[in-house]
This record gives sequence, C-alpha cells and structure tokens, in this order.
Amino acid sequence: MAQDSSARERMAGPQAEIPARTGDGQQGGFSAAERAAIYRCITERRDVRRNFLPDPVPDEVLGRVLAAGHAAPSVGFLQPWNFIVIRDPATRTALHDAFTRANGEAARMFEPERAKLYRSLKLEGILEAPLMLCVTCERDRAGPVVLGRTHQSEMDIYSTVCAVQNIWLAARAENLGVGWVSILSLADLRAILGIPEPIVPIALLCVGYVARFETTPDLERAGWRKRLPLEDLVFSERFGVLASGKGVS
Repeated sequence: MAQDSSARERMAGPQAEIPARTGDGQQGGFSAAERAAIYRCITERRDVRRNFLPDPVPDEVLGRVLAAGHAAPSVGFLQPWNFIVIRDPATRTALHDAFTRANGEAARMFEPERAKLYRSLKLEGILEAPLMLCVTCERDRAGPVVLGRTHQSEMDIYSTVCAVQNIWLAARAENLGVGWVSILSLADLRAILGIPEPIVPIALLCVGYVARFETTPDLERAGWRKRLPLEDLVFSERFGVLASGKGVS
C-alpha cells in the first residue's frame, strides 16, 4: 500500500529514533534514554509459556509489580481490581487440570489441519512458573452508578485489563516473564480459587524469571499468525479511511 513519507514517519513505531530533546526539561517529563527504555519494554514484552526458571520471585519485586497494576487508570477512579497470588502446588495442579480439559475441547473446534498445529503449541506454564496471579474485577465496588460507566457499562472490565497490562510491562522491566492463560472455564477458575459470583475473573497469569526472552512472539514463530502492518490499522477521521487517504474494501 502506497503511503506518503509523513504517514510512514508517524507510524514508524517504538523502533524509530527518539528525538533527543522532546520533553527534556519539562516538569515530570522523561529523558530520551528513559523513553527508549519504556518503548523497549513495550516492544520486547512477550506472552511467556516456556523457559521458566524455578527461582522464586522476591516479595519486594512482586510488590513493585502489583503496585504497577494498582496504578492503572480506572473508570471513575473505581479501582475495581483484586490480585490473588497463587503459589500452592496443589492449586496450580488443579488449574493445570482445568486447562487440560479446556484445551482438549478447544482443539476440537478447529479444522483438522489447524487443530494439528494447535495441539503442537505450548499454551501455558502453570506448573513451571514459580507463581501465578489471578486479576479480578469487582463491578459493584462503588455501587450501581459509576462515573464514566453510565453509558458504557463494561468500562470497569476494560480498566482491569489496563491493570493487567501494567503488571505485564512492570514484570518485563523486572526481567520476569508473564503468560496469560485464558483456555479454561470461568466456572473452574471460580471453583478452584473461591471467587464469588459477583466478582469477574479477568486474567490468570503465570509469572517468573525465564532463561531467555524470545525476540518474536511464540505464535508468530509457530506459523499461527503474523503481526499485522500498523499502517493497515490506522484510519483517518472515519472508520475504514486509511491514513494514506485510501479506503479499505
């Protein structure tokens, strides 16, 4: 797809050269080196399912990661999240059993060739990671009417997902791998972790130090999906109008 040079520059992304002085000296601003570190953290974040080390995660490191989650933006400053820290081997075995059941069901949903590839993928590190986190959302924490949720009722769910992303990036900055396990039923997750019905489980995360961070996502290396070009995803003023001025069919 043809694009003008200005559009390409705007979409160059985190790997583009960072201007030396943009924001430098501004109160609360970041230096070029600090910005580069943040963009590197975002770009090199991975969904980790393998290569976990048995080394325990120190409490002070876990505390910083959870504080990052708690610093996430939330609708109406609701802060609807809770964080369940899971270390017990019996609990992790129960979660792994629930994953195994769901994973078998999921494989049968794909066409035969796709299912064969699916079964070859490693999609969790439940037993390998030294700890797990479950992030939940308490939707009625501030009552039935919440500032900012009056017309978009799922904003508290999205806020909790922001907390998950903060945890993921903070963990990467601490050289911790994180893998999100979503292939298990919410009923099993509730039963195993004692989550009451009004509370919504959002994310089950494997967390731990890893032998290495891969340079590309696992699913991309396995041939499951490729990363989409950013320029095909950015529209100008109206949905479907590409930033280059061309529409999409």
